Amino acid sequence: MSYALSEVQAQAERIELHTASGMQVWHVWNKQAGRPMVLLHGGSGSWNHWVRNVLPLSKHRSVWALDTPGLGDSVLPEGAVDANDLHIPLEQGLQMLFADQPLDIVGFSFGGLVAGFLAVDYPQRVSKLVLVGIPGLGLSNQILNMRGFKPSMSKHERDEVHRNNLMAIMLHEDKHITPELLDMQEHNVVRDRLRRRRIARSDAMLQLQRQWQCQVVGIWGEYDALYQGSLHLIKGLLSNCDLRAFHVVPGAGHWVQYEQDLAFNQLLLHSLD
Repeated sequence: MSYALSEVQAQAERIELHTASGMQVWHVWNKQAGRPMVLLHGGSGSWNHWVRNVLPLSKHRSVWALDTPGLGDSVLPEGAVDANDLHIPLEQGLQMLFADQPLDIVGFSFGGLVAGFLAVDYPQRVSKLVLVGIPGLGLSNQILNMRGFKPSMSKHERDEVHRNNLMAIMLHEDKHITPELLDMQEHNVVRDRLRRRRIARSDAMLQLQRQWQCQVVGIWGEYDALYQGSLHLIKGLLSNCDLRAFHVVPGAGHWVQYEQDLAFNQLLLHSLD
């Protein structure tokens, strides 16, 4: 189901936290509902990676979506270059918001890497860890048909690059690409200050999972571009953690919670309950 970004944002409370690592921006829906879930978005993104999810999810519990430090409106912590530099700033924000309360953490793609490091160094923080299309498993395909930007490009030319890149890595069907989505993508990409992200191409999560003390759930899109030809291997690779369920959503690419939001929302709520 499509939700206008402005409508979704208007229903959120925007919170600016001034942590030791810099200012963080959070959005929360249905704050008074309790039973918080925390959503961590993907690379070159912001909270709006969850634009089709936060309102339906917030009918059941409070939903907290962070602009990951260095992305969106949150400040880049000094010296931070990759996911392993962001879990301590994340914990600083969580401590300010929730004190020592254990939380359900949902990490999409790059956000799942950050959550993986959090679950190692702050095991008491994570009640349940939901991994959504994460890299860092030693399998990710190299995406060769991504295109870059030139300063001289017009808006139309930049939109065409965004369209190409969305289809290269994020989406399975181009019917989901709208002018609003292209504007959202532009707004996210120009605020990305984390350019390396080498951990995504490693097998770091295979090592970290041995130290996770929480329950784990996996949700992947059937046509995830990172795992074409190897999707069937992921469940086995996550055998060294307390994996309670592994779901593959039909008809979805890497950005599964956007492309097949109804199925994703249902699976997520079921997994957390």
